[in-house]
Amino acid sequence: MSLSSALSIAQSALLATSKQTSIVSRNVADASNPDYTRRIAVVTSTSPGARAVDIQRAANDLLFRQNLSALSAWSGQSTLYSGMDQLGVSVNGVDNASSPSSAITDLQKALQLYATTPSNQNLATSVIDAAKQVVNSLNSGTQAIQDFRTQTDGQISAAVSDLNSLLTQFQDANKAVISGTRSGTDVSDALDQRDALLKKISEYVPVSTFTRGDNDMVVTTKDGSTLFETVPRSVTFAPSAGYSAGAPGNSVYIDNVPVSAGAGDGTAADGKLAGLLKLRDGVASTMQSQLDETARGLITAFAETSPSQPNATGLFTWSGAPAIPAAGTLINGLAGSIKVNAAMDPSAGGNPSLLRDGGANGAAYVANTTGGASYSDLLIAYGNKLDQPMTFDTSAGIAVNASVSDYAANSIGWFEGVRQQASTNSDAKEALASRTAEALSNDTGVNVDQEMSLLLDLEHTYQASAHMMKTVSDMLDSLLAAVG
Repeated sequence: MSLSSALSIAQSALLATSKQTSIVSRNVADASNPDYTRRIAVVTSTSPGARAVDIQRAANDLLFRQNLSALSAWSGQSTLYSGMDQLGVSVNGVDNASSPSSAITDLQKALQLYATTPSNQNLATSVIDAAKQVVNSLNSGTQAIQDFRTQTDGQISAAVSDLNSLLTQFQDANKAVISGTRSGTDVSDALDQRDALLKKISEYVPVSTFTRGDNDMVVTTKDGSTLFETVPRSVTFAPSAGYSAGAPGNSVYIDNVPVSAGAGDGTAADGKLAGLLKLRDGVASTMQSQLDETARGLITAFAETSPSQPNATGLFTWSGAPAIPAAGTLINGLAGSIKVNAAMDPSAGGNPSLLRDGGANGAAYVANTTGGASYSDLLIAYGNKLDQPMTFDTSAGIAVNASVSDYAANSIGWFEGVRQQASTNSDAKEALASRTAEALSNDTGVNVDQEMSLLLDLEHTYQASAHMMKTVSDMLDSLLAAVG
C-alpha cells in the first residue's frame, strides 16, 4: 500500500468517525424527547478502504401504528370519562345529594308525615316545599345538561380547529420529507416531526396511514375517510349557540363524511371528537330523557281524579295542563318546565290543604267531600302511587315498567354504571397507550448508556486513525528528508 493511499484511508476514517460521533452526540442530547427516533450511523467501506457514513432512522412501523391506535382510544375514553364526571356533579351534585331521586325520597317522607296528621297545616306546607325541591332538582338538572351540551359543542368546535391546524402542519412536514427524499439528504428530523404530528392527530380521530413513493404519506381515518392526501382535507363543524332538550347536535364532517361517535354508551369512543360527540348526543341526551320521564311520572302520580271528568294535573303541573301527559311517551323538555301547582302553593296564594282534600281543578275533583280535618285517604293514595309501576318510554334507556321513585333511582344507577364502565375502559386504554409507547421507545428510542458506550468505542477508533495519520506523516517526513 502506498503512503498516499494509507493517508487517504486514515483521513476517510477520521471523517467517518467524526460523523458517527456527531450522530451519537445528537442521540444523547435528544434522549428525553419522546418524539425523537434514534439515528444510526452505518459505515460502508469502498476501495481502497475509504469509508462513508449513511444515516438511518430506527423506525418500527408496526409498533408505531399500534401506538397511534392506543393513543386514539385513550384520548376518546378519557374525554368521555372526564365529561361524565363533570356531568354527574352538575346534575346530581356530590354523592347524588341534589338528585331528583333524593328529592323524591324527601317528598315521600314529608307526604307520609302529613298523612299521619292531616290537620296540621305546617306539615302540608312542608310537603309543598319538598315538592318545590323536586321541581328545582328537575329544572336545574335540565339547565345543567343543556349548558353542558352547549359547552361540549364549543369544545368540539375548538377540537376541529386544532385538527385543521395539525393537518396544515402535517402538510409542511410531509413536503419536507418528500423534498429531502428526492434530493438524497437526511430527512430524519422531518420524519420525526411528521410522526409527532400523527400522534397529535390520532388523539382527535383514529388514523390509518400508508406511504407512497418519495416517502409521501396518505392519512385516513379508521373508517376510511381521507384526512390528508397531498393536501389536508377539510374538517368542518357548525357550532350551536345553545341547546334545548331533544335538539340534535350538528355533525363533524371529514372530507364531507360525518364522524361517528361509535356504539354503546361508554365502551367505544376512539378519539377526542368521538368522545365529545358521544357526551353531547349520547350520555347527556339520555340523562335528559330520563329527567323528562321522571317529571312525567310525577305529574301522572299526583294527578287529580274525578268520576265524571278526565284526570287533571294536581300537585305537579306543566305547560299542557290541566291535561295529563300521554302514558309511556317521552315529552322533550318536560323536566325543565314542570312546576308546583299554584293552587296548592301558599307562596303563590294557593291552599296546601287541596293536596289533602282534592279540588285544585274544581269541585268535581274534591275527594274529601265531608271536609274532615283528619281525612288522609288521598295523601296515602299519592304515597302509594309513587311506588306503583307505570310505563316509561323505552328511548330513555332504562326499565320500561317501574315506579316513579324506582325510576329516579334507576336513572342514577344507569349513569353510575356507564361512568364506572367508562372509568374502567379509560384505565385499560391508558395502560395500553403507555405500554405501546414504552415498547416503541425501547425499540426506537435512545438508550443513553448504550450511546455513551458507543462514544467510547468511537474515541478509540478516532485515536487509532489519528495514530495512523501520524505514522504516515512521520514516514513522509523521513522520505522527504532522505530525498533532500
